Amino acid sequence: MRGPGTKINDAARTRDEKALFAAFAALSSPAEAAQFLKDIATPAEIEAFAERWRIARMLNEGRYSYREIAAETGASTTTIGRVARFLNDEPHGGYRLMFSKRMKS
Repeated sequence: MRGPGTKINDAARTRDEKALFAAFAALSSPAEAAQFLKDIATPAEIEAFAERWRIARMLNEGRYSYREIAAETGASTTTIGRVARFLNDEPHGGYRLMFSKRMKS
C-alpha cells in the first residue's frame, strides 16, 4: 500500500486500472458484484455510486428536473450536473452502455 504523498507513475496506474476493470468484467451476478464492492469500497463510496446510478436513471427517464432529483435523492445539484455531463456529453458512454444492457435483459 502506498503511503501519503507517494506518487505512482502513469504506466503503473494504467496497469492497475486495467486489472481493476478486468476484475469487474469477470463478475457474473449482482451478488458477486456486491461481494467485491463491499471488499474494495467503503460503505460511503458504495452509497455515492448508488446515488449517482439513481440520478443517472432519473435523468435518463427525462421527466425530472435537477431540483426534483435533488429533492428526491438528497444529492447536490453539482452532483446531478456532473452525472448529467457524463451521461450526455463525455465520450466514455458508460451510463448509456449500462442502460442499453439493462434494456436487453
